[in-house]
Amino acid sequence: MRRRLWRFPGGLRLPGHKAASLELPLAEAPLPERLTLALRQHIGAAAEPRVRVGQHVRKGEVLARSREYVSAPVHAPTSGRIAAIGERAVPHPSGLHAPCLELEPDGEDRWLDGLEDDQVEQPPSEPAELRARIRNAGIVGLGGAVFPSAVKLTPGPQTAIDTLVINGVECEPYITCDDTLMRTRASDVVAGAALLRGLVGAAHAVLAVEDNKPQAAAALRDALARAGEEQTGTLEVREVPTRFPAGGEKQLIKVLTGREVPRGGLPLHIGVVCLNVGTTAAVYDAVFRRRPLISRIVTVTGPGVHRPRNLLARLGTPVSHLIEQAGGYALERARLTMGGPMMGLTLSDDALPVTKATNCILVEPERAAAPALPCIRCGACAGACPVRLLPQQLYWYAQSGQFDKARTQGVFDCIECGCCSHVCPSNIPLVQYYRHAKSEIAAGERERQRAERSRRRHEMRQERLAREQAARKVRRRAPTREGAGDEGQ
Repeated sequence: MRRRLWRFPGGLRLPGHKAASLELPLAEAPLPERLTLALRQHIGAAAEPRVRVGQHVRKGEVLARSREYVSAPVHAPTSGRIAAIGERAVPHPSGLHAPCLELEPDGEDRWLDGLEDDQVEQPPSEPAELRARIRNAGIVGLGGAVFPSAVKLTPGPQTAIDTLVINGVECEPYITCDDTLMRTRASDVVAGAALLRGLVGAAHAVLAVEDNKPQAAAALRDALARAGEEQTGTLEVREVPTRFPAGGEKQLIKVLTGREVPRGGLPLHIGVVCLNVGTTAAVYDAVFRRRPLISRIVTVTGPGVHRPRNLLARLGTPVSHLIEQAGGYALERARLTMGGPMMGLTLSDDALPVTKATNCILVEPERAAAPALPCIRCGACAGACPVRLLPQQLYWYAQSGQFDKARTQGVFDCIECGCCSHVCPSNIPLVQYYRHAKSEIAAGERERQRAERSRRRHEMRQERLAREQAARKVRRRAPTREGAGDEGQ
């Protein structure tokens, strides 16, 4: 029986530009001369180094451990020597440096003892042990959010999950890493999805794929048929219309279930857990093969490279190394973007390393941004917004520094998909204004918290001083032992 699909508001139909990167088969990028591993490749606290400069490590060894609940460890993508520990440039909107480890490969690519065997083993039956394996493997959301997966898979005793969504909806133009993964590792994705469905206790699980990926959908259905219903249960493959940003978590849940995640809420609040297909394959590796997350598929594409393709890249690999494997630059001056043209992050140079969040390197011609013109109040931005916000109103508040009003109008509900900016006839970079508003509100909140902590410390100090003064007064009024004895005589 064909299940009903719903539609989210707004959105855009965009040219795909995906065929070029699918012409060549998936290949593993060779080892670079040096790997730069950021200690914070995820949402949450940075991992803390547990190695020293000069130490020799093996592939899969823990280089930095996570001490906070919302964090993820970092592992060695190959064997070699720790060359440096310090601040290095990383892919980030601010362009700032961050703590990193530098690893010089020794060329031997030797696994840590116990991980070299490629044999598949039976997973543990205890949910706590399964989550521990996922946490210890450093797995985070590979669809872009990079939220630690073990946290997401611990919904809490009061939360009932009825639906698991495995997100294979790759809606940004140019990006094909998830499509390639589903075609080449369909059996692993299916096995990982079946395991996750049991882990979260969902009665139903959906592998969602866009309808412009027939090969990926066919590969997943074949894998389901081979696994059999006894192993996969209610797991099914569903194709959804190709419309940006259908791959957004909240938008995909709406399309598949008709439910809407409440404002300020999470999918688990409506009984849903949503994970990317890359994350699902990484969970399979961690649970069935005890392998940590040390590499990922990266699409290297765009008119600025000679041979667009997908590469299995080790974390920490310089972007320049991947561009070489894609035939090198086809342009003298190129603009680099990590991600797609709608939501991607502009890179300052090609020496920056691949992180767990790197799904695509888009190489395009440099072009000057069109000048922003005054808003003509056409309303096109509101019609394109998939979250039903009022982009024009948010723009006015952000531009004028009325950040409290921007917050009231739901600026934090903005998923920064770029639909509003894309359709704006005045070329106003709307998303940049929303990001600015969010950062200012966050900075104000941090300042408020610091002031509140200072106030509490001051009050506690005043209370302590008052107690000490009262105690001194009591001691002064109290008779001494000698005096008490004289009075008794």
